[in-house]
Amino acid sequence: MTSGIRNVIIVGSGPAGHSAAIYAARANLKPLMFEGLVRGGIPGGQLMITNDVENYPGFPEKITGPSLMKAFREQSVVQGVEIVTDDVNHVDLGRRPFTVLAGDDRIEHKTRTLVIATGAQAKWLGLESEHALQGRGVSACAVCDGAFFRNQDVVVVGGGDTAMEEAMYLSGLCKSVTLVHRRDAFRASKTMQDRVFRNGKINVLLNAVVEEVLDVSKGEVTGARVRNVKSGETALVTATGFFVAIGHTPNTDLFAGQLELHDNGYIKTRPGTSHTSVPGVFACGDVQDFTYRQAVTAAGSGCMAALDAERWMAMYDSPHGA
Repeated sequence: MTSGIRNVIIVGSGPAGHSAAIYAARANLKPLMFEGLVRGGIPGGQLMITNDVENYPGFPEKITGPSLMKAFREQSVVQGVEIVTDDVNHVDLGRRPFTVLAGDDRIEHKTRTLVIATGAQAKWLGLESEHALQGRGVSACAVCDGAFFRNQDVVVVGGGDTAMEEAMYLSGLCKSVTLVHRRDAFRASKTMQDRVFRNGKINVLLNAVVEEVLDVSKGEVTGARVRNVKSGETALVTATGFFVAIGHTPNTDLFAGQLELHDNGYIKTRPGTSHTSVPGVFACGDVQDFTYRQAVTAAGSGCMAALDAERWMAMYDSPHGA
């Protein structure tokens, strides 16, 4: 089956996707958004597994992640965005108009421009206890959630620059930080390692892995059981916050081989814009941002993508007829 040619299709439904959709709708582009599951994600993106959000402007009282995304979605609907809860199975960016196949029936949609807002997913350790306590003391973003653990003890897991940065950030808020790494040396840059080792509030555990996050029965983090991989000895680390900092995976499988990607898999965009390597294709949010990864920056980049798409069509493509 084939639908008519759209002005813009948006793939993804986090803050970036909805911001792009709202701006595109207000420009009378009649956008179509696919909010379906992308690589195991959920409509609304990572905020859907975030209990409390205190750093999104406009909410002096904290708001839950799902509530914030519900408001985003409702605003998109009010502005006239057509939202379909289907998976996007395939995109063809080699011919114009672009082709998007979606849903179990693989319905074919044609579009003049495409906005990619598929986001990224945090890498987790894979522990049942870690999963059970996500949003209840387990987090993958210190900047997002660190303030909830002010003057408390926390654990950070990881060995790269991201883990170092998370540990340093948390040391400015928390009573203590225990940094756990499975190897006997960090992967992080020497500069970042030096900063961590000089920080008296950071305790480093090398050759160590987390076996369990405590305490699922209480519904909150009370610590972690850590095992030394060389001696086999276990120890309990007391903490109220548990931060996993082993990286993120951008949801770019649909676009591999069609768009230029960074070595880490994120979509390359022209500096200061949302333009990708294919004219008429724009990327916003965490799928192209591996530096900030915040809801507010994702929303801002979604605005950029919609404006870039509108201006690109005005200069290079057909009029806005639906």
